[in-house]
Formats: sequence, C-alpha cells, structure tokens
Amino acid sequence: MMSVVVRAEKMAAGGDAIAHAADGRVMFVRGALPDETVTVEITQTKKDFLKAEVVEIIEPSVFRVEPPCPAHAAGCGGCPWQHVSAPAQLDLKAAVVTEALRRTGKIADPRVVLGASVPPWAYRTTLRVATSRGSRLGLRGHHSHEVIELDGCPVSHPLLEDLLRRLQVRGEGEVSLRVGAASGERSVWVADGDVELVDVPGDVAVGPAAVVHETIGGNVLRVSAPSFFQSGPHAAELLVAGVRDACGDLGAIESCVDAYGGVGLLAAAVEARRITVVESSAAACADAAANLGDRHAEIVCSTVERWSPVNADVVIADPSRTGLGRNAVATLAATNAARVVLVSCDPVSLARDAGLLRDAGYAHVRSTVYDLFPQTPHVEVITVFERLSSTLVRT
Repeated sequence: MMSVVVRAEKMAAGGDAIAHAADGRVMFVRGALPDETVTVEITQTKKDFLKAEVVEIIEPSVFRVEPPCPAHAAGCGGCPWQHVSAPAQLDLKAAVVTEALRRTGKIADPRVVLGASVPPWAYRTTLRVATSRGSRLGLRGHHSHEVIELDGCPVSHPLLEDLLRRLQVRGEGEVSLRVGAASGERSVWVADGDVELVDVPGDVAVGPAAVVHETIGGNVLRVSAPSFFQSGPHAAELLVAGVRDACGDLGAIESCVDAYGGVGLLAAAVEARRITVVESSAAACADAAANLGDRHAEIVCSTVERWSPVNADVVIADPSRTGLGRNAVATLAATNAARVVLVSCDPVSLARDAGLLRDAGYAHVRSTVYDLFPQTPHVEVITVFERLSSTLVRT
C-alpha cells in the first residue's frame, strides 16, 4: 500500500473527506476532516478517483476530538464520526447538503438552513445488532461482515443499553432491539438469520408482534417490532416540529397525503381534516391504523408508485435512503398539492429528487438540516417545494 501526504478540503456525502492526489484525481479519505494535513494509505485506485484511510494526523482540525468508545477503536462501524466534535457535525452535514443540491440538483443558490440536533449520546431507542458464533451481540465493522462485540453502546438509551448487555443469544443473524423511552417497554425481534434467544429479561416482549409505545408531540404511538421508527424520541419530536413548520398554515390544510407514512408519526402531527397514509409495510400500516384511529385517516397499504393519487393540499413524503425516484415523483405530483414537504436521509438522493420535482413543476424553497444521528455522517433534511402556479396535473 502506498502512503502519501494530502490536505483535506471538504466533506463528501457518506462521511469521507475530499482531497486531491498529485495527479489531480479526487481522493476520498476516511477519517480526515476539512483543513487537515494527513498521511494516508491508498486503499483503492480507480481511473477517476482514489480511496484512502488516515494513518497519521500532521495538522489536525480544531474540530477533531478523541473517539471515546472502545468499540470504535476495535473497528465497529456504527459511529464513524466520533472523531468530530459534536457542535461541528451539523455544520459539516449542512455543507454536504448544500454541495449536493448545487452539484447534483443543479440549484444555483439553494437555501439551506440549520435545524437542530439531538443530544450527542444516549439518543437511540432502536438498534439492529448482529451475532456470529458467540452469545454476545455487536455491530458490523466498517465495510465488513465481522461482528465487533459490544459491552455497551454510548449512543443507546439506558434501557436499550441494559438490554444489549443482558440479552443472550445463540446462532448467526441479526436482532432488532427497541425500547419506549416514555413507556419503559422493551422488545426484541429476530430480524434475520438463524438466531435463538437464550436469555431474555422478563419485561421484554419477543417476536414480530411485540410492540412498544412512545409519546411524541402529545400523541401516544404504537410501534411494532418490524416497523420503522426514528432513532429516538428526541429525533421524532424534532422531525414532527420541523414538518409542522414546513407545512405552513396548518389550519388551512383540508387534505394531506403522508407518503411512506410508517406508523403515522407525521400524519398524527398534521391537523388536516382528511389524511391519506400510503405505506408498503403491513406492520407499519397496522400501527398507523391504531395510531390514527381517532382521525379522518385512510391507510393505504401500497407502494407509492402503485397508489392511485388523490388531490391534496399538502404532500409529506419520507422515503428510504434511495429517495423518491421518477415514478414516485410523478405519482405525488398528480395529487396537485400546492406544497410538497420532503424528508430525506441522504443528500444525493435529496438532490436527485429536487431535480425531478423541479421537472414536475415544483420549486425548491428551502432545506432545513437536522442532526438526528450524531457520531455518524447520516443526515436528515426537511425540504419545502412549492408548485409553480402554471402547473397542474389532470387526474
């Protein structure tokens, strides 16, 4: 492996820093921060770019800190940004979002504003962990199938960390752990592989039918073990507040579509007279039906692409990391909503969707960046798009 000295310039989507090799090629450097001079080891060479890892810090960034977690030092890939000071993480993520909107979304001067961050530690209430040959649970190594066993996890809620330490298993696969911070309930579910639960604390519900309850924005929400939920209640509260603000005048919303609606977290927060939740997970649809039982809500268990759109004043969309894509954008545009509120967890897919929504007649208004996953490069963005007055899709 060849070692060279480079100067890191900025962060890239995915969490690596960008530098340039002597021949001008872009270099993605794992473990570096902007404005650092570092010695790196080249790990991959391609025609147009290189990949490298830091082996020595020559001139450190003022935002560099010592990672506190022993599992990180052992190779755990769960929290690769522990070397970045907590206050700097949101700024770096906002810079990545801005660059993606300019470069990929072709928005010359995107309005990107800083939202809020959850506490840097003990914020997670859901954790998907792996087991190999032993009875202990852990997380995968960086870009590896190796399981790094965990004695604890500093980003986990105390109830979750206790479960992580006490749960004993046998076999190989992955297990999903979840706790309700408000209710104190806990659940465990074998999500993948051949895993036997050997020793489970008596208060823990087991299996795909297990549920916990969480209170967000004054609403008590049921969350089944297979259903997606935010990283924790702090994250959910920030997301709910951000979406409510992005929707505009809540009192004027007659009808709202919540696409990729999950358990109804965002639909429950919007005071529309008619709500349509579109969600493909059967477990999440059942949760949404329970959580929105007192609302005028229709739960459609379908992918967004296969759903027959109805007219709406506002569309909320919270897709997976891959984003909306062309077909889903066409479907959502067919609602003729005056406003689309897009919740994105990947800067590049957000930028692609911004371009697709522009082509469908929606202008980018603003993107608000949140840090709901401290110690990681993952980012959450709430973006407002408004329909140009000349565009209307006939349904």
